[in-house]
Amino acid sequence: MTSTRITRRSLAGIGALTAAGALAACGRPEDGGSDPAAPAQPIAEGPATGELTVWAMGAEGEALPELLDGFREENPEVTVDVTPVPWDSAHDKFTSAIAAGTAPDVAQIGSTWMSEFVSLNALEPTPDSFPIEDFFPGAVESVTVDGTVYGIPWYVETRLVFYRTDIAEAAGITEPPTDWEGLFAMARAMQEQPDGTWGIALQPGGQGSHQSVLPFVWSAGGAVVSEDGTEFTFASAQNEEALAYYQSYFTDGVANPTPADGTTEQDFVSGAVPMFISGPWMMAAVEGLGGEGFAEKYGVFVMPQKEISASYLGGANVGVFQGSENRDSAWKLVEYLTRPEVQVRWFEIVAALPSHQGAWEDETVASNAKFEAFHTQLQTAFAVPTIATWEEVVARFDAQIEQVCKQGLDPAEALATTQSEAQTIGTGS
Repeated sequence: MTSTRITRRSLAGIGALTAAGALAACGRPEDGGSDPAAPAQPIAEGPATGELTVWAMGAEGEALPELLDGFREENPEVTVDVTPVPWDSAHDKFTSAIAAGTAPDVAQIGSTWMSEFVSLNALEPTPDSFPIEDFFPGAVESVTVDGTVYGIPWYVETRLVFYRTDIAEAAGITEPPTDWEGLFAMARAMQEQPDGTWGIALQPGGQGSHQSVLPFVWSAGGAVVSEDGTEFTFASAQNEEALAYYQSYFTDGVANPTPADGTTEQDFVSGAVPMFISGPWMMAAVEGLGGEGFAEKYGVFVMPQKEISASYLGGANVGVFQGSENRDSAWKLVEYLTRPEVQVRWFEIVAALPSHQGAWEDETVASNAKFEAFHTQLQTAFAVPTIATWEEVVARFDAQIEQVCKQGLDPAEALATTQSEAQTIGTGS
């Protein structure tokens, strides 16, 4: 097996790791804390036993007990107590539990929380027995802090371009574009069709808008944190080019700078906005609204490239907390959740895309051509930097993106402001 104490992969010099794991750690009160970079301990042999507490968020928390039936059959002497946690209160619930020493044995962990929790000495390093190389590289980045892996990617998501194939054909477009210029031209051409109002739906700033902009940053060869994770790199020529390109959709009237919330599916089905960028969950949404036969009226394609085709990688991880009183059984549960066949079953239950590349060989996942496009994009999808201050920094970036899209702020000025604010906040290392 490949050791989980890895060096970061490099793809066009994009992304970074962080030294957040070296921060002063508090640990659980009962164990006094330990070195976050200490070697991972092996897992004891034999079946899981005893009691395990598990936290999972949203729909996953509600559906997880069904997935665990197989784990209980394999390990009849274990009891697993699953607590569903609402996403909007999950972060505060975790940090409070970490401080109080009452964190669960195993939990679903948001990918942007990993570095923060490692800095609190809350997570155990992943044992070397886990085949980390079998997971998507971008997903591995999301669980890697300062060169050490904590937890395992549980499921992934990435974003593609959704488009109305019937409207594209009417506009004379028979093949999806592969570069930035082609995407813009396609949006303009589809906007000019009889039902068109806008060519493409893009988020014009506000919370989470960095998820729409960063793929273009990465595509241009840019980055927002240095390779060693010690400094921010928002102000760069590549990033300026990417943000200016994104802005052009609004300044040239191709994308709506003031879209109404929750109208993407409706506008897509009506043809008013025949293209948008989003994740696999939107397939069920548009097909449900469009009705019988609508699945044949749209397609998806990978993000167009400048230097590379890049997209945002999201999803969730699963990890074991420091101080667990049933640590070996906790890791056995994590191992079960990340098996290819179990990930396929999870896909069937909640449509979560498997993080283990082997699961994509199963016909259940591979038979749908649209899912295969997501599979292709996952090869060049990037997780956000694993730095402890990311949530605070990216909120400043979102605010600047809004001024760029809605008020015509010069992209260079927006990036310089973000750079200055980010440097003041720091990386947390």
